[in-house]
Parts: sequence; structure tokens; C-alpha cells
Amino acid sequence: MKLLADENIPYSVVSVLADSGYDILWIRTESPGISDIDVMKYACQEKRIILTYDKDFGELVMKDNLCPSVGIILFRLPMKSPTVIADYILNILKSRTDWEGHFSVIEEKRIRMRPLPS
Repeated sequence: MKLLADENIPYSVVSVLADSGYDILWIRTESPGISDIDVMKYACQEKRIILTYDKDFGELVMKDNLCPSVGIILFRLPMKSPTVIADYILNILKSRTDWEGHFSVIEEKRIRMRPLPS
């Protein structure tokens, strides 16, 4: 699974995922400051699932249908230490294999998934 971490994803998460064998790029080092639409285009070109805390991606892909997407995972988690968040996200990603093709919302006690528009 190829991932693209939005700028708002902490380095601790990117580092833990990379150390665990995930193919992950981080917007903060690849193309800092680009727009959400450009993040989506970049993810589409690279065939990567977007990891983000930004709710705007849901509107862009589901409501406005602006860009095709491989998948988007939106985290709605309470603020905790970076290490706790990184470990939690790693365990969540490992828990499923069907992230592609979905807009997923990860909350502390549940996962919601909707198929992406074609």
C-alpha cells in the first residue's frame, strides 16, 4: 500500500509507518504548501492513499468530485502524544486491507468507510 501523508500528519506517524515497511511520502518534504487539490492530483499520479486530518478532502472528492482518488483516510482523533497517535494509526492501518477505493474516517472507537465515486 502506497501512502501520501498530508502536511498535517505528524513526523512521528510518517516515521513509524516508514519504519514498518509502508511506502510513504510526506507532503511537508515533497511539496510543502501545495493546495489540497494539488495534493489529490499528486496522490492520483503516484497511486497513493492520502492520510490527513483535513476534512476538506472529503468535500473535494465526495461532494465536488474534483479529482479521482485512490483512497483517503481522514483521522478524527483526540490529541495525545505523538508516539501514542503514531502507534494507534499504525495498528489501524494494519487492521484492514480494503483502504483503496474508499473515503475512510478514523475515530477513536470506530471506522467509517464510503466507496469513492468512480
